This record gives sequence, C-alpha cells and structure tokens, in this order.
Amino acid sequence: MAGALVLAFAATLIAGCRDMPAENYVEVNGRLFVFNYRNAIATYLVTLAKLRPLPEGAEFDAAFENPAGGPPLTKRQTIWPALDKITVESPPIQCVVADRPYQVTIRILDGNGEELQRVETTLVSNTDQSVLPDRPLVVGPFYDPNPELAGHPDGKLPQGNDIACPAR
Repeated sequence: MAGALVLAFAATLIAGCRDMPAENYVEVNGRLFVFNYRNAIATYLVTLAKLRPLPEGAEFDAAFENPAGGPPLTKRQTIWPALDKITVESPPIQCVVADRPYQVTIRILDGNGEELQRVETTLVSNTDQSVLPDRPLVVGPFYDPNPELAGHPDGKLPQGNDIACPAR
C-alpha cells in the first residue's frame, strides 16, 4: 500500500514538472514614463532584470503603444551580456494622458532572431504630457535659451506644440 502511494506521488510530481514553463531569462524590474522638461520630450522606460545568462548576440525587440495613435513605436537593440539589467527606452512619444494604461511588448531574441521570451506589461502615467513645454527650453551644445520661446518663460506658445492628439 505504501509503495503504491509513493508511486502515485512520484507520478504526480513528474506530470507536474512536464507542464512547468521553461525558466525565464528576464523579469520586469521597473517601468515609468520619463518627462524630460528641458528637452520637451516624453518616453517609456522599462527596466528588466536578468534572471540567467542570455545567449551571445541576444537582442530585444520592443513595441510601444503609440499614445498619438497609429502603429506601435518599435525599438530593437543588442543586449550587453555583462550587464545585469536591461534598459528599454522608447523613441520620443506625444499625447500621453494621465491614468490611462499603455501597452508595451518586449521580445527577447537569440542571435538568430528566435524568440526566447515575451514580456508584456502596461504603463500608467500619473501626469499628463501637457506639463511639458511646447519646445525644448534650451538648444545647442551650450544650452542656450531656445529663441522660439522668447517671451514665454513657461515654455508654452500661443499656438501650442502643433501636435494633434486624439480626443481623450
């Protein structure tokens, strides 16, 4: 009787192991919107912590929901093997609305472009992109005040930033 019980327990363990997913390579360690007031741009920023070594030539391929509408914004970049964290930053974005979730999908690829892992997450900003100035506050290598903003110390121009955002 005891032998049958041990055998049944072992069979359950083996069956359970068969359905377990392969160990992940990365996990989301942080995510936020970056509002760069000086340069008048916003970006997505997702950090991934490596859980185990990645193969040589590994890359990430990220797709960021475009707050201005249209197709997702994408970025593909090599992952440096010596670093423990992977920083995934989007191209500049427009039209971020507070308290709205935005989708980000990051695929970890091996050196041949085969998908090793897919990470899907959402980011929610606690502020609206309207806090940014309409143009960069400074220009050039010496951070000269932007002449387009002369007479507008808050960075807001009467005509706005010339970007048509979708209706909220």
